[in-house]
Amino acid sequence: MWQQNYAPVPGSMGLSALVAALPIFVVLLLLGVKRQPAWAAGLAGLVAAALVARFAYAMPVGKILAAMSYGAAFGLFPISWILYWAIMLYQITVVSGNFEVLKDSIGGLTQDRRLQALLIAFAFGAFLEGAAGFGAPVAVAAAMLTGLGFARYYAAGICLLANTAPVAFGSLGIPVTTLAQVTGLPELALSAWVGRICAPVALFIPAYLMLVMGGLPALRGVLPAALLCGVSFAGVQWLVSNFLGPQLTDILSSLAALSSLIILFQLWKPKDNFVMPGELGVVPPKRHPPRRVFLAWLPYLLLVALVFLWRLEGVKELLGRLTVTFAWPALHNTVARIPPVVPSPMPYAAEYTMNFMTASGTACMVAVLLTALILRVTPRQVGKIMATSSQQLALPVLTIAAVLALAFLMNYSGATATLGLAFATTGQAFPFFSPLLGWLGVFLVGSDTAANALFGNLQSVTAERLGLDPVMMAAANSSGGVMGKMISLASIAVAAAATAMPAADEARLFRFTLKHSLILVTAIALVVALYARIKS
Repeated sequence: MWQQNYAPVPGSMGLSALVAALPIFVVLLLLGVKRQPAWAAGLAGLVAAALVARFAYAMPVGKILAAMSYGAAFGLFPISWILYWAIMLYQITVVSGNFEVLKDSIGGLTQDRRLQALLIAFAFGAFLEGAAGFGAPVAVAAAMLTGLGFARYYAAGICLLANTAPVAFGSLGIPVTTLAQVTGLPELALSAWVGRICAPVALFIPAYLMLVMGGLPALRGVLPAALLCGVSFAGVQWLVSNFLGPQLTDILSSLAALSSLIILFQLWKPKDNFVMPGELGVVPPKRHPPRRVFLAWLPYLLLVALVFLWRLEGVKELLGRLTVTFAWPALHNTVARIPPVVPSPMPYAAEYTMNFMTASGTACMVAVLLTALILRVTPRQVGKIMATSSQQLALPVLTIAAVLALAFLMNYSGATATLGLAFATTGQAFPFFSPLLGWLGVFLVGSDTAANALFGNLQSVTAERLGLDPVMMAAANSSGGVMGKMISLASIAVAAAATAMPAADEARLFRFTLKHSLILVTAIALVVALYARIKS
């Protein structure tokens, strides 16, 4: 059994952390400076991670290849699986002509681009995050905004920024549930602390979106809507996360935001005119019969209903009988983790679960098939849509597979633990840096769930050593992670695919989201530091 070593540069945790971070620097350099497409940056980062694992950590070549293939497999299923069917669902609404009706129904509520962004990117996106997660909110919301006339680049950027507040409770609370499993801490206590950390920042996310879209003049024009949206979402998020738990937090918060906005639009309208860069102009919406509008929204109603159905215990148990779990060859329990990452030396598990029937992507696939049947989309049209979607997603799927391979390799080589231990050396400043560790994890893997599995226990152990609340610090990992979602290569790839954005714009999109990600994760870090100061 090969044993991890968290100090590849003996006697210097700082230099060891720099070595461990080399793959991240490669990705940042290629995306942020050289302006390379996400797939190229991801593959280059993967090569760098392999070199670091072999020559700095002395990881055997066989285990390097096994860790890379394990991560790539996770990128293909379940992540790319749900992305593919989410894009298919959108394309079917377009081909059937229902997307135009859907756009008109939203345009009937408001033609203001700022309010459409609040409705779709923030509120409806949060609803999809709570129901499905794993890329679906950005994929669907960005495609909808593009269809409404938003420039592709701005549609992608707005949806990435908006998909922050709900991420910690996505997919019916899976990130918090995972955090509870890996740390052994109470789920409700973790849920409460994640809500206490995220809600104060979520309160201002709608206003922040307006500032990004058009500065202070844009915000002033829709200030009542931005405030109401933030207060309703954050208030319900705090209440549900503290008293009910993580499962329904996003669903109820997003419904509160959607309902409050729809009611407001009946009583108030902005007085100014706002035009976004690159848009073709606002086309007056057509009026459609209620039945036609219902059919237009049916694909997404089916998606939510089926995801809920898939989560029911009886259904999960029935479908789960076909789930296959197996040890990943040449990796499972062949790597030993050592203190201080774990209390005592223990083998590192690597089991792959092929839960085809219970996966959210499969629920989305069923929604696609039912939609095609109800909307009378012919088999030939479905086949053509499948081919188009496959072609559209080829490079994004390559990016996702490369990034997950990179993240898993860093995890099994010990590089991720090295970075975590470097953060832990900050001592009493750790409450500020703790969310940055979660942020880094989500940047690497594109998933708050995976980042919690990656760093959750390390946060808890470090907190106990420093005399801090382990529940709060573990929750800080998940809360900080949500702000890394917008800059992960997987998210960039999803947004680019959903909007059919040119590959050359991916690097520009990364630079755009990076600065906002840093601003918002700093806000989370300050909230955690304040809580820690109050509790000390």
